[in-house]
Amino acid sequence: MSGDTSTHRHLLIGLTGGIGSGKSTVAALFEKLGARIIDTDLLSRELTRAGGEAITAIRDTFGADCIDASGALDRGKMRELVFANPAAKKQLETILHPLIRRQVKQLAESATVAPYTLVVIPLLFETQGYQDWLQRTLAVDCPEEMQIARTMQRSGLGKTLVQTIMSQQIPRSQRLALSDDIIRNDSDLSSLSVQADLLHSQFLKIAAGSD
Repeated sequence: MSGDTSTHRHLLIGLTGGIGSGKSTVAALFEKLGARIIDTDLLSRELTRAGGEAITAIRDTFGADCIDASGALDRGKMRELVFANPAAKKQLETILHPLIRRQVKQLAESATVAPYTLVVIPLLFETQGYQDWLQRTLAVDCPEEMQIARTMQRSGLGKTLVQTIMSQQIPRSQRLALSDDIIRNDSDLSSLSVQADLLHSQFLKIAAGSD
């Protein structure tokens, strides 16, 4: 994903990883180091909250059953629907992905004192519209059994559903092969911090055009 890293262009790095890999934890470490973070999951939640920009299209497409009493997306019902029905998943992505991409690019073009921007995109390699725009990609990686255990603990989802979600994501080996940089999240937070510090130093050099 190497691209133009000269000083006239703000460095944009895509952060990705499978479900339960620890993307949010890694993003928080980079934010403490001074990076600007743009999280597409947070943007998605904004779009699907009560009054969010995507709600009307979701209601029109899937019916009122997928909207909860507050007027927000019923995430549980939608999750059940899209993982049982690939066509429904595609419809939801057609609604959300263009809106998310537009917001991400607006935010990335806004002024910042941060030396570089990390864009958290769980489905970076599965989704069109980001790879040619980003200059580097960083994958957070851990063994698949860890992904399953962490996701079950965090979300309360059953093992079968977690495995179904994972099966609809790009294979781990392919994600690693496509990424410029990798952080291993199979140990403790101090190990994660050391890796983040090393990469941060590299990113600062690239952002300054001295790499």
